[in-house]
Amino acid sequence: MRRLTLAPCLLFALVSASFAQSAEQRSTLADQQEVAVTIYNENLALVKDQRRLQLKPGTTSLAFRDVSARMRAETALLRSISAPGSLSVLEQNFDFDLLTPAKLLEKYVGRNVTVIRTNPATGVETSEQAQVLSAASGVVLKIGDRIETGVPGRIVYSDVPPNLRDRPTLVMALDNTGAAQQDVELSYLTGGLAWKADYVVELNAAEDALDISGWVTLTNTSGATYRKAKLQLVAGDVNQVRPQMESRVMAMAAPAPAAAKARTDMAEESLFEYHLYTLNRPTTIAENQTKQVALMSASGVPARKELLLKGSEYYYQSSYGDLGQKMKVAVFVEFDNKEDAHLGLPMPKGIIRVYKKDRAGNAQFIGEDRVDHTPKNEKVRLKLGDAFDVTADKKQTDFKKIGGSGKYNYHYEAAFEVVLKNAKKEAVTVTVQEPMPGDWQVLSSSHPYTKGASNTAVWKVAVPAEGSTTLTYRSLVRF
Repeated sequence: MRRLTLAPCLLFALVSASFAQSAEQRSTLADQQEVAVTIYNENLALVKDQRRLQLKPGTTSLAFRDVSARMRAETALLRSISAPGSLSVLEQNFDFDLLTPAKLLEKYVGRNVTVIRTNPATGVETSEQAQVLSAASGVVLKIGDRIETGVPGRIVYSDVPPNLRDRPTLVMALDNTGAAQQDVELSYLTGGLAWKADYVVELNAAEDALDISGWVTLTNTSGATYRKAKLQLVAGDVNQVRPQMESRVMAMAAPAPAAAKARTDMAEESLFEYHLYTLNRPTTIAENQTKQVALMSASGVPARKELLLKGSEYYYQSSYGDLGQKMKVAVFVEFDNKEDAHLGLPMPKGIIRVYKKDRAGNAQFIGEDRVDHTPKNEKVRLKLGDAFDVTADKKQTDFKKIGGSGKYNYHYEAAFEVVLKNAKKEAVTVTVQEPMPGDWQVLSSSHPYTKGASNTAVWKVAVPAEGSTTLTYRSLVRF
């Protein structure tokens, strides 16, 4: 007995025709059993929407409503949980053209509408048939043998075009070979969901310890609400082929209380080359909402403050004389992300805001800095600003070329004077960091120095209260 088969193109045409003609089944949030959302750093999220559906056997059309308006439709995957392998998706359309007065008018171009006018004197209404000629940059109507622009009255439409939806909808043609009632899961990637970490630090009075609280800031502009969602966050730089727009997030405005010891409010685990954080309770992520969720906290973290004056390479190669008066001295605070420092937790990238209490006990903002993803056992270094009471005057006191005539055979000798001034009522220590080019050496110095790197000389200079200290040194550089 010969078997009858259909050509692939004919089969696709038949499926498409039946898809268009079949009665549409709708699934709304009322069918939802649970939803899981995994959000990445760069405006990307993975949504897993699980629903209980009543499906007709054979080929049927399913309108999966209330999905993200910024869904990447090519990533959508529908599978049956209760009856694996029983559902096949034959075709799918993502309808994100939402119903609005402007869109409705646009879809009626070439079709007839009813225009109802009201006489302002009598209140009597009259109606006319009109053909919509254009809806671009205004309305153009043909009423009888005349053309009118603008909206002359109320416009009445006979129906809503099938390709306009009140909510973003994924319409699928399904082949169901399983039971009528099934638990299904729709997973997809979407834009419009973003997160970032914000940290609040309170520095103690002695400026040698701090309390830190970490918060996760979530922003949802995806066009959908995720009710009682299982929330997971991925910290790390995940590569994406398609460029993504930067999300707009809101920052913390005030410090929050810290715990007595290190605490994580989210379970953390390694995932590939990233870190995954899981909230220990469901949370609702509403449409067009920004919310904060506690991430971690620790208290009594040892800290170090550094006053840094950093030089430049250029003035070791020529004569300059005066290099600057009342030069700014940068202020840094650093701490170790280690367990013995009461931390030792992977810290997602974000902004760290630092506060310190005044004499009245009120926390005052003293600076902020952006940090990258920081693994455990790494150092966190923050630039908080420039010192007000600590300044520096720097000048070149001597310069001479002592040898060399070829392109790579120059020898320069230079001498410098750095006057560090301290208007505070307590002594300070200033780190003077000088990057020196080429093959260099310090010939003489008023203070001891160390080699911070292959091209850097570092001095630690004590400056008395309401006083000054002068650092002098002579260097030799070779190219």
